[in-house]
Amino acid sequence: MANDPYETLGVAKNATQKEIQSHYRKLAKKLHPDLNPGDKSAEDRFKAVSAAYALLGDEEKRARFDKGEIDGSGAEQAPRNYYRDYAASPGDDTRYQSTSGFSDFGEADDILSSFFSRQGRSQTRARGRDLHFSMEVDFLEAVNGAKKQITLPDGATLDLQIPPGTREGQALRLRGKGEPGFGGGPAGDALIEIHVRSHPIFTRDDDDIRIEVPVSLREAILGGKLIVPTISGNVTLALPANSSTGKTLRLKGKGVAKRGGGSGDQYITVKVMLPETPDANLTAFAASWPAGEAQNPRRNWGG
Repeated sequence: MANDPYETLGVAKNATQKEIQSHYRKLAKKLHPDLNPGDKSAEDRFKAVSAAYALLGDEEKRARFDKGEIDGSGAEQAPRNYYRDYAASPGDDTRYQSTSGFSDFGEADDILSSFFSRQGRSQTRARGRDLHFSMEVDFLEAVNGAKKQITLPDGATLDLQIPPGTREGQALRLRGKGEPGFGGGPAGDALIEIHVRSHPIFTRDDDDIRIEVPVSLREAILGGKLIVPTISGNVTLALPANSSTGKTLRLKGKGVAKRGGGSGDQYITVKVMLPETPDANLTAFAASWPAGEAQNPRRNWGG
């Protein structure tokens, strides 16, 4: 079938919605104009893939396409009327006979009249199709918010506001930025699915931020002030003396902005690090330290 969205996305007709979405994401990332500057072939394929997903990614539109009610571009299919639909019942022996010579042509006119009147009614006013896109953003752009720009398949650009606290997979809607409507109908929307890149230091736990902070043996034993990064900048943290690896400290309100107001917290987990190069004095101290020899941090393991 020409313009078959299943073939365009490379999925079977019985594919699940999740499989369709997965194939679209892979193709969109590969073919996006920003990643293929000047490649007209990739741009054309990106347009076709986006249009195919706009149809198959919508379960209602997909069902209508499968039934033949709309074509691969989303346009209404003309109702299929056949001569036999207007013939007499199967039990009537004269169902294909006529005593009026060319009167059957009059019946055909009625069929065509019905066809065009139905087609006209179905296309008088229709909402434009939604357009679906994906965009990768940095971790800090997602949690703090940012202004971005997305390139459409036709080369046009849209300004996009990433709201603070945006999550992985969240879809942002730009109303009226989809395809134009038909017959004066409203335009569709542009839906941008956000994918958040990982961060080398921060991890997100709902609205909280977690971070592992390496400290020296001296800092762990004596405690002191530490400069700790947060998603809004560096802060000074008081590390208690005698802090072991795994000890967790909280910075209240230094997490991700919540939709209803306020923010989550940031949790700092201590990780004690020995010197990269063995120190003779430290080695000698540990060997002659009676309390250290008597300490058994695994005493609760049993055995």
